[in-house]
Amino acid sequence: MVGGGQLARMTHEAGIPLGIRFKLLSDTPQDSAAQVVSDVVIGDYRDLDTLRDFARGCDVITFDHEHVPTEHLRALEADGIPVRPGPDALVHAQDKGVMRAKLDAIGVPCPRHRIVADPADAAAFAQEVGSFPVILKTVRGGYDGKGVWVVRSEADAHDPFLAGVPVLAEEMVDFTRELAANVVRSPHGQAVAYPVVESRQVDGVCDTVIAPAPDLPADRALEAQELALRIAAELGVVGHLAVELFETRDGRILVNELAMRPHNSGHWTQDGAVTSQFANHVRAVLDLPLGDPRPRAPWTVMANVLGGDYPDMYQAYLHCMARDPQLKIHMYGKDVKPGRKVGHVNTYGDDLADVLERAGHAAGYLRGTIVE
Repeated sequence: MVGGGQLARMTHEAGIPLGIRFKLLSDTPQDSAAQVVSDVVIGDYRDLDTLRDFARGCDVITFDHEHVPTEHLRALEADGIPVRPGPDALVHAQDKGVMRAKLDAIGVPCPRHRIVADPADAAAFAQEVGSFPVILKTVRGGYDGKGVWVVRSEADAHDPFLAGVPVLAEEMVDFTRELAANVVRSPHGQAVAYPVVESRQVDGVCDTVIAPAPDLPADRALEAQELALRIAAELGVVGHLAVELFETRDGRILVNELAMRPHNSGHWTQDGAVTSQFANHVRAVLDLPLGDPRPRAPWTVMANVLGGDYPDMYQAYLHCMARDPQLKIHMYGKDVKPGRKVGHVNTYGDDLADVLERAGHAAGYLRGTIVE
């Protein structure tokens, strides 16, 4: 697995019961997954020679991020190393311009958009869609709100162009909430779909995920699942695909972003689904039969734990575990920094209000924003 973050850490955990030997290419020995994987190579994934040396002897290569250069992945394939998802699929998660062009071509509903050349062109796009504000995104490198700007005037539109990469302009969608459809697809075409979830954001970062999305009509949930499955098939995705969606006020579903790896909106599956997103990603990249994606309980809530006042969260476990014996805590082994994702909690049960309160309390107590 290329990338040593928490997604690699949790994917490794899912492979342990299957006896899978896991090799990791990590930036530093302190990375989340590097702390728990026995076979770790420290190196730069952007260096082709390092990548080739790492891949030698591996049966398959997969990722916990989308940042490996596309041409490097093609070189690995030319060397006979299976890469899953392959470069022809992964480029749609690496480059937002490529993604939008492909989704347009296959008839997937998206916000209105186009590549813009400069602030004046961004202003012209704003006129095309009605008015400011509009969204500007660098086509490569953005995540968790980085590389994304809400632009309210031409004078406000200069920063996105400083990076020297193409900039995608999108209309500001009038949406009621954000949803995510998570699916997994294997090389021989088997695919499974998890329940559509509601994803609640705070300052551009995922805060809470509710599975399934409350009050989502069955036909709209099915529409979102079928859309994600179609995208996975059309793009040739192997492994996990997260399709981030807007539910608009006029009843439409629009595709916002794609991620071709386990995803924050699927962390609830660790404790709330028969087969987690991590286990199914492992099965898919190894071309094993996929597991049951159905939920174990009527409601599951995932709440991210962000760094706050407690540098050592171990003492906070005493309160959280005693208060809620069903609580599931997943920490990533990261140094605690304000606002940094350092873990998440999962709660589940029959009553949504109760499940939400338990998850919110635990995440807040671990962060230090709740003290009783």
